[in-house]
Amino acid sequence: MFWPMVAHVLLVFMLYGLLGLRRSGVVKAGKADRSTFRENRDEPSESLVVRNAIANQFELPVLFYAVSITLFVAQADNLPAVLLGWLFVALRYAHAYVHVTSNDLRLRGPLFLAGFLTLAAMWAWLVAWFVFS
Repeated sequence: MFWPMVAHVLLVFMLYGLLGLRRSGVVKAGKADRSTFRENRDEPSESLVVRNAIANQFELPVLFYAVSITLFVAQADNLPAVLLGWLFVALRYAHAYVHVTSNDLRLRGPLFLAGFLTLAAMWAWLVAWFVFS
């Protein structure tokens, strides 16, 4: 369960890097002043979508970390659990990519739902582990 968590952390770091680049770009282009970001008011869409994508990484993924650590501690981090973990992270990468590029809800919505269902399956796996072991 360790490596899928590390992969998700890498996604968060990459998004923060992209946010810095986008914010720097909008300031250089004259679309925003640095003070715009102090209180996060009227942020241009180029950087706002990245900021929102980062916020998304601290919502549903919190439950991913909780289940991943619990699976590890319970010694239930076997092949199905790890595969579900990797699938969840892959879906988070895809969701974040869509979020910071086209931001097309027709793509983002199904990716979010697939990640949600994958995470639910991880929790179901954990519950089944405790019930049946």
